[in-house]
Amino acid sequence: MSTRIEKRFAKLKAEGRAALVTFTMAGDPDTATSLAVIKALPKAGADMLEIGMPFTDPMADGPAIQASGVRALVAGQTMIKTLAMVRDFRAADNDTPIVLMGYYNPIYIYGVDKFLVDAKAAGVDGLIVVDLPPEEDDELCIPALKAGLNFIRLATPTTDDKRLPAVLNNTSGFVYYVSITGITGSAAPDPGKVSAAVGRIKKHTTLPVAVGFGVRDAASARAIAAGADAVVVGSALVEVVRKSLDKDGKAQAHTVKAVAELVAELADGVRSAKRVMATP
Repeated sequence: MSTRIEKRFAKLKAEGRAALVTFTMAGDPDTATSLAVIKALPKAGADMLEIGMPFTDPMADGPAIQASGVRALVAGQTMIKTLAMVRDFRAADNDTPIVLMGYYNPIYIYGVDKFLVDAKAAGVDGLIVVDLPPEEDDELCIPALKAGLNFIRLATPTTDDKRLPAVLNNTSGFVYYVSITGITGSAAPDPGKVSAAVGRIKKHTTLPVAVGFGVRDAASARAIAAGADAVVVGSALVEVVRKSLDKDGKAQAHTVKAVAELVAELADGVRSAKRVMATP
């Protein structure tokens, strides 16, 4: 049985366009506003949602996403609240794929078996856990696949052809290509290099390849969408949240609208891309 992720990519492939995948941090700047944001994203043009699981030591994240996690934790966000947000979202939207992204520690503390049962029941479709390498697949990856969740792995510019098969083993849903070396939000990707890297990955897998890190606006989204199956935007969105807050760090009336407006611009960029990628 296909997951929502697989169904969405099949639909978009038939339409001849890339997906727009948005990343927002669960609970940033508070649970209610965060839920309102994710509910607004599909209407604004997001095809798939990545929702961050806040963690105290997010080593792969740049300053913007680290700050969003801190705001969420200070506001009292927990894994229980994050899963409740997904359930609330699912009450009105049973089609948009949801991927939880973050680090293993919060899942381990929650309890892997309990987490997988609760995540599946809430309506989660996939997981990206950035600090679990393929050598640790028995910890979470294999149990997640058995539970019916996609397990999405990261590939980077330093993932060579020797390492790539290990990265792709047990990966499902899609492959997340990190377009730059370094932390999130730290540089702009080179569309030519990204397209070549996507082509190289596709020699090893039939899975869709999503590209993230460094996409900030409609122009960069359009450029990346020309040579990838999906464009992931995160740091730019959490920065919009930050800039919308009042001096006390609280959400304002325009917070949700500000995020939705940027997503609409990004969606226009993705949808207007002229596809040049080769199919494997």
